[in-house]
Amino acid sequence: MKLRQLEYICEVARRGLNVSNVAEILHTAQPGISTQIRLLEEELKIQIFERNGKRLVGITQPGQTIVAMAEKILREVDDIKQVGSEFSQEDSGTFSLATTHTQARYALPQAIKAFKEEYPNVRLRIHLGNPTQVSEMVLSGVADLAITSETAKMHKALVTMPCYDWDFCVITPLDHPLLDEALTLQSLSQHPLVTYDYAFTGRSIINKAFTEQSLMTNMALTAMDSDVIKSYVELGLGVGILAKMAYNEERDTNLRYADASHLFQSNTTHLGITKGKYLRQYMYAFISKFAPHLTKDAIDGALSSD
Repeated sequence: MKLRQLEYICEVARRGLNVSNVAEILHTAQPGISTQIRLLEEELKIQIFERNGKRLVGITQPGQTIVAMAEKILREVDDIKQVGSEFSQEDSGTFSLATTHTQARYALPQAIKAFKEEYPNVRLRIHLGNPTQVSEMVLSGVADLAITSETAKMHKALVTMPCYDWDFCVITPLDHPLLDEALTLQSLSQHPLVTYDYAFTGRSIINKAFTEQSLMTNMALTAMDSDVIKSYVELGLGVGILAKMAYNEERDTNLRYADASHLFQSNTTHLGITKGKYLRQYMYAFISKFAPHLTKDAIDGALSSD
């Protein structure tokens, strides 16, 4: 059994069983990947992937167990490499962050700027996705850390720690009458709404607020990021429900703004890390710049707890 074989089966599972795609990503030949997977199956005396001719069409039940174990092994191998790098190159390296557009665009820039000033030789990679994808990227080893508000969509294998709380606001075109009077859920429900997609930032909280008051809503348009929501509100397609952090008075001069913290409960953005993950010193430094209360001791305690 070779680590390369484990990497192949994990990548194939991760990439929707598309061996050609895996070959392109790993800069190798497709027949070589197929051969190594076959050799591993022969060695283990089980079939990891279901096949229709030469095409992979599914993962067998024992194959699912093996892929999960292989992913764990590859993460631990990466941790071993990280330990070596920690002592040979303390101020250089690479780490990856998985997050949503709203966090990357509005919550993270100042922390990233401060981090890069202190660690200019560390390469930071940011991967964007919805909360479920963010969780999967950390579990698969594509990313080291997850930052998202939807912890309900994060995998149970991740340790989550609160970073900060945030609220919603309502935005309208400049000539819209909604904000001429006191803002209520009742008045808001009378207009077409533009807000986040079901998989994204706090959408469940928005739905819950209207449902509790038995109010019907017209979700005219949903989007995956805050900038798209603002663009369509500017065009007059509806009233926007947006994360407060995404509104900027100096930039968003074509929009009217109203605080909506009295209408919707607060959200909490969380940090997600694989249990037992080895973090290099500069990763702790980044976390502390984004969420100062998450000290090294606090993080290590959460990662080591049962």
